[in-house]
Amino acid sequence: MSRRPVFITIEGIDGAGKSTHLAAMAQRLQAAGATVCLTREPGGTPLAEDLRAMVLNRPMDPLTEALLVFAARRDHVLNVIQPALQRGEVVLADRFADASFAYQGGGRGVPLAQLNALEAWACEGLQPDLTLWFDLDPTEAAQRRARAREADRFEAEDLAFFERVRAGYAARAAAQPARFARLDAGQSLDTVAAAVRAVMAERGW
Repeated sequence: MSRRPVFITIEGIDGAGKSTHLAAMAQRLQAAGATVCLTREPGGTPLAEDLRAMVLNRPMDPLTEALLVFAARRDHVLNVIQPALQRGEVVLADRFADASFAYQGGGRGVPLAQLNALEAWACEGLQPDLTLWFDLDPTEAAQRRARAREADRFEAEDLAFFERVRAGYAARAAAQPARFARLDAGQSLDTVAAAVRAVMAERGW
């Protein structure tokens, strides 16, 4: 496996099964000798976790939501992601900037020009080396979420919202196909896990 610093992100609508596969990916990378920084967004630092709680639970307008998410991301980049990459680690993150283009852009309708500006300010050009997009039909995702947990402010949205979020991910993947790998998250757990391993192997990880 390559020992250079690597930034890998996991994306998808709520209920797509990201967390299950994220843990397995971290274990495989560690078994292969990598030092893994496992993190999430919004969150990853004390400040960002406080902002996450606000975003998930307090009502606010779409632009305020985007501003808070990118503020959390800025703190996360400066205090977790960049230092880990400088140490030569593999950063494995549950969501990054693509989520804002899907949720705040596709779902909430925040203009892409505003999101592009926020991304440039908060991330300063940092992009993942690989993004695994767990693509799932919103109806199935809603059924999974209902079985798993009580809904937060995002998870309580209707199917039309998640259709827009899914379309936002699709647009982002189409714009940056070199780093995106789409995975059909509607398949069995074992089948999806095998697809993840295949993508990682193709990239030398």
